[in-house]
Formats: sequence, structure tokens, C-alpha cells
Amino acid sequence: MLAITGWTAVHRPEGGTPLRATALAAWAQARIDGRPVPPADAPVRTVARFFAGLDGAQRARLADGYPLVVGNLDGAPVSTRYRANLRGLEQAGKVEEERSRDVALTPADRANATRRAHRFASLAEPGRQILAFDPTGGGLVAEVFGDLDRARRVSVIVPGVDTDLLTFERTQRRFTAPVGMAESLYGAQRAVGPDGGTAVIAWAGYVAPTGVGMDAATGHMAVDGAVRLKALATSLPGDSTVALFCHSYGSVVCGVAAHELPYRVTDVVVAGSPGMRAANVAALHTSARIWATRDEGDWIADVPHLEVGGLGHGADPVSREFGARLVSSATAKSHTGYFAPGTDSLDNFAKIGTGAFGSVVCSTGDDTCRRGTSGAEQD
Repeated sequence: MLAITGWTAVHRPEGGTPLRATALAAWAQARIDGRPVPPADAPVRTVARFFAGLDGAQRARLADGYPLVVGNLDGAPVSTRYRANLRGLEQAGKVEEERSRDVALTPADRANATRRAHRFASLAEPGRQILAFDPTGGGLVAEVFGDLDRARRVSVIVPGVDTDLLTFERTQRRFTAPVGMAESLYGAQRAVGPDGGTAVIAWAGYVAPTGVGMDAATGHMAVDGAVRLKALATSLPGDSTVALFCHSYGSVVCGVAAHELPYRVTDVVVAGSPGMRAANVAALHTSARIWATRDEGDWIADVPHLEVGGLGHGADPVSREFGARLVSSATAKSHTGYFAPGTDSLDNFAKIGTGAFGSVVCSTGDDTCRRGTSGAEQD
């Protein structure tokens, strides 16, 4: 099946350092003014309760002393995580700068270290809000646009294949990378609802497949991603509602996670989806509204929407039988154009993310996709 559809595997060399592993070992022995810290994998409520009992100086000491742990602790205050991840980026950047000059490494490894050092420096620029950062391997990272503590609605970008620290943002083809997608969606949401009640997260918080090869054709990487996505949605501050915008393989992650997502996730939007590993909306077992779109020129339409022996991701989310709410992406271009400014898809995403359901444009040309949404839900 992979050969027929032209799917290929792309090799991505491993990079990074064991900084996170070292940090976890130190955290296991850590104490703050005589009090033991919670385990790094403690439940969100346990972590939140622990940090609520600390003052600002104590939180800062933990963020500065154990940045690669505190910056990734679901349940820790977002301001503390931002501080920790700034320190973690600076720490990891110095390591990569040293690696870039290490003549014992291959030229390819030195060049990769240089690219990583530049990426870490970019992420550490003033004003950026890095919610998660782990330099291990290809790396994990998440960035917030807007005020996450005060947002009434939060949108999360869940990207697909070839997503890691180096591809998290791009100068060229900007809106094909998670940062560009999130910035574009945040800008569009601000235009729809200028009151500032929204925030958007660019989330590269799972190990994504490399290329459209065997890993992309199976669901095993989506299973780990689903666990991490659930943790993110559960740990967001306040009582904001959450909309997931799941692109390509990211829609597989969202499909696998659907039945365990907290009730605050009210909407799941899939774009250019190869399938959600479910036969239909009912099989997702979620209370969230499921929206789907696909541009006519998207090559993903040629991928067989089936699942055989673990290969493939099941039914086509834009098929009538699947039962999703179908929204227009008429002016989007190809598989990676859904978040480009000025497209119908981005406009619809912004309206869904802000709760302006009454003006969402359905792909069917009628009001089918809007039925059952209440005007009272609009801000």
C-alpha cells in the first residue's frame, strides 16, 4: 500500500544531549526549604497543589535550578514554566554551541548542532512564551500566543509529520510550521473577537513521524502523542474551553486521544486528515464537536482511507458517512495551506476557536455544519 501511494521514509539524524535525563535524576533528589518536590510524572493536581504552597521566590529557585523539569511540569504555573524554559533554552544552547565546535564530531553533527543552537536562541528571544521544552532527540516544544491565564477560549495546534524543534518555525513557507500556524490563527481570532479572550498554543509536544513512511502509516506514535495531548488539555489553567486544530497526522493523534479528552475540549477540527482511526464520529466516543475540511488539491485524498493489519488510519473524516461537520477550505492551497492568511479554512478555524459558529461557512453551501450549535455560545 505504501509503495502504491508513493509514501516514502525520510531519515532524520538523532541530535541533542542527555540534559533532560540528567535534570530528571537531580529533580528526584530535590527539596525546597526542606520539602520534597513532587515526582516529575506526578498528577496535575498534585503538582498544582505543591506550587500553590510556594511563594514567588521559591518557584523562581526551582525554575532556575531545574529548568528542564519545571518547564515541562503539567500543573505548574505557566509563568513559572515560561521562566524555566528560558533558562533551559539558554542551557541547551550553550551545549549545542560547544558541540558545533567539537572537531571530534562529524561535520554533519556539527552543522546540526549549529542549527539547534540558532533555534534555541530564537525561542529564547524576549517576549516569547515557551510552555514546554525538551531538547532530547529531535526535541519537544510548545509556545503560547496570548494570555493563557486569562483566556476564556484556548486553541491548540496539533501538527503532523516532520515536526520537531528545528521545524517548529520556518522563515520560508512560514505558515506550514506550528509557530506560523499558531500566529496566523491567533491573528485571525483577534480579528473575529478583538476582546482578547483567546490564546493559541503551537504544540509540538509529541514525537512525530519522520516523513510519510511506515511510522506515519501506523498509530503507535499517535498513542504516545494522545497521552501527552490529554495531559496538556487537562493541565491548562482556569476554566477555559479548548479547541484542537489537528493537521495531517496530528488528526490521528486527536482521534486516538478523543475518548479520553476532558470535557473542556469542546471542538476538534481536522484538516488534511488521513483518518482518525475511527469508523465515524460516534466511534470517537467524545462529547466534542468534530469538524473536518480538505482542500480539493490536497494529495492526502489519494491515500487509501482504510485500516488493514495496523496500517492506515481508517475512514475518511470528510466523507458523508463519517458524520463530521464539514467546513469550507475553498481558497486553501494543497496539503499545507490551511492556516495561510486569507483562506476560507483559516477564517472558519478562527470562528470555531472563538465560538462564532453562526458564521462558519460549510463546505456543502448550506447550514448543515452549523446545526446544533447555539448562538448563546458565541462571545
